[in-house]
Amino acid sequence: MYAAGLPYPLFTWTRTEVSNQDWLDYLHWINITFPQDRELYYNAVPDTLVWRHPLSYNEPYVDNYLRHPAFQDYPVVGVTWDQAQDYCSWRTDRTNENILRETGKMVAWKDMGKKGGGGDAGIAANGQPFNTDIYLNGQMTGAGIDGKKMMPNLSPNAQAGTGKGGKAVRPVRMEDGILKQAYRLPSEAEWEYAALALAGNTQFENIDDGKIYTWNGMGVRSAKKKTRGLIMANFKRGNGDNAGVGGYLNDKADITAPVRSYAPNDFGLYNMAGNVNEWVADTYRQTSFEEFEDFNPFRGNEFSNKRLADPSKGLYAKDKYGKPIKDPAHANKKLKYSELLALQQQNTVAQSANPNAPVATTPQTGSLPADSLLPKNSGKAYNPDARGEKDEVNKALYGATTLVNDHSKVYKGGSWNDMAFWLNPATRRFMDQDEASAEVGFRCAMTLVGAPEINPNGKPHYPVKKAKPFKTR
Repeated sequence: MYAAGLPYPLFTWTRTEVSNQDWLDYLHWINITFPQDRELYYNAVPDTLVWRHPLSYNEPYVDNYLRHPAFQDYPVVGVTWDQAQDYCSWRTDRTNENILRETGKMVAWKDMGKKGGGGDAGIAANGQPFNTDIYLNGQMTGAGIDGKKMMPNLSPNAQAGTGKGGKAVRPVRMEDGILKQAYRLPSEAEWEYAALALAGNTQFENIDDGKIYTWNGMGVRSAKKKTRGLIMANFKRGNGDNAGVGGYLNDKADITAPVRSYAPNDFGLYNMAGNVNEWVADTYRQTSFEEFEDFNPFRGNEFSNKRLADPSKGLYAKDKYGKPIKDPAHANKKLKYSELLALQQQNTVAQSANPNAPVATTPQTGSLPADSLLPKNSGKAYNPDARGEKDEVNKALYGATTLVNDHSKVYKGGSWNDMAFWLNPATRRFMDQDEASAEVGFRCAMTLVGAPEINPNGKPHYPVKKAKPFKTR
């Protein structure tokens, strides 16, 4: 079990699972931002057919669960691992865009519809929505984008700009500490640590008592005076017992429950046990607990580089949605500048010779890699001894010769339709990243940058003195 120590940087979480209303906001933004792109909207809609079973009448949930106001605060289900990743990326951009517009670093929301401002739905003057990576690379600036309170440009090479009194200004940079880190799915180790929340049982680095579930105690009922005997999570006690007996329901939920139901754990997180299982970022392997790095354990890395449209200027290539195009990383170290230019030229020549040739893959498009980037064993006969991550020929083995491959992603936590065994944070299951279920949702995490402890709460600690500001004489 990962959570015995703290072998990874700290992180922040959304306190609840992503709700139906959260997802509907996402769909609404897609609809008004790209009204002609039905494919993008269709691919973002959850699979509401996950409620169907041959021997159950669940059509009311197929029709109503996602969109009816009665379920707006319930966790979204029917979402694949890939869809969850896309949502995290979208949420990152919308959060950072809102910060910039609310602080005047970009055109304010109230000025978006005015002459000279941006268009509707956050569309910039260049016709593309805000993207954090593109903005930080200096590719989103100019009339209709720049706000009234941009950062002063102190560079001696800066030219007079649009600031007050004609002062030079610039977009926000990473060094300013204004923008948020990216939302993402938590790793399995992070999820387990957050679910157990042993901070509530720890005194001066001594863990007084362990946990079976996300709360203290051996059972699933509350021991507190006001709630004594009440079920503490949304799960199934036995076959056919999803909610208890009429007149006194045990967990007050026959399917899912609102995302803020039941008491939160010691980290303030709701429903880390029960309600819905939650996707995590890890790729499943049975030996994950035996083969891992002791710091930041994670399995499933797919390293990529942002493609450059103009290496001499450092400009990123963008897709039709204004996102940077990402190619598989060519090395595990920084390339020399000459190597970078040669690689870019090679790709340009290859595309000029055959415009229809497949290019290096991007995680969003899923296109096949160019021939020069294919695995070294591609085209060779299938080797039955090379399975999973070692199989470089046949990637479509799921359900045929194995249930485990690089598309098998972990989910944890237990759901409304699971027995209490699955509420233990150490339990784990997996599902193909393109599959969805009425019992699986997700929540977002964000890496915490800087010091791992923000407030010592009166505990002994060494204070960190800040450097004195430099003053010129």
